Amino acid sequence: MMAAMFDMANDPDTSLMQSHDFADALRLCGQGPVILPDGALVLHRRVMGISVAMLPRATPCAALSDHLRQVGLHRLPLILSPETFTRKYGLRLRKPACAAKIDLRVPQSIRFAGLHQKWRNQLRHAQNSDLTVVRAPMLPDAALPDLDAAQGQKQGYRNWPVGLTRAFAQVAPKKCQVFTAKLKGQTVAQMLFLLHGTTRATYHIGHTTTLGRLHHAHNLILWTAQNWLSDRGIGRLDLGLLDPKTPNLNRFKLRSGARPFNLGGTWLRWSPLARHDIA
Repeated sequence: MMAAMFDMANDPDTSLMQSHDFADALRLCGQGPVILPDGALVLHRRVMGISVAMLPRATPCAALSDHLRQVGLHRLPLILSPETFTRKYGLRLRKPACAAKIDLRVPQSIRFAGLHQKWRNQLRHAQNSDLTVVRAPMLPDAALPDLDAAQGQKQGYRNWPVGLTRAFAQVAPKKCQVFTAKLKGQTVAQMLFLLHGTTRATYHIGHTTTLGRLHHAHNLILWTAQNWLSDRGIGRLDLGLLDPKTPNLNRFKLRSGARPFNLGGTWLRWSPLARHDIA
């Protein structure tokens, strides 16, 4: 794999998978990404035995073909998954998925009024209970077996291995924040948020217990995290995909004040198959 040749672009609104810290975490795991001249991060992987390049969560620039040539990846099939759809990039492999995000630039009082009534009632129930929420940076060697187990149970290409999450915590501990709900000293729920760029954060993983569900601990954690992030200049909180296989989770996200939006789809660009290049 070719080593990174250029510095990452300093984009305050960069996606998690295009951030400096994600690149550093990959390097710590021995999976050095390739950085293009415009700062875009490209992964070099093998899919079904075929060597491919991947440009995750980024809109390719007009000079993409030349940039790939400069780093020696121009002959490989390229899989693109832009954050938003702006144009066709080749052969479509997957239609755009839907994700959820919360606009944290909105004042707290207006965000509270925008909560779904049932979600807001659950939040009030949690606020009036004996639940307390504490926040702390995630230490890379911290004992968080419940979060590790929750992440280990998730399947699919989009999900990180536990080791990569801990590598992220090692390279950027202040950007890896764990919010823990406790009931009379007992941990009943947790949520992990990753900060990236200078204005964005992403909900990464979470878990709850029977007591946590009974007391709506995740409502209290998410509301607490929203306000903590907003107070520190974070303007957007990504809550991840709205998966048709998880309707209850989707409902929780959307009732929390999040709005759905479409990603840019997944595309295959390979010069031998295309009549025209991107550039």
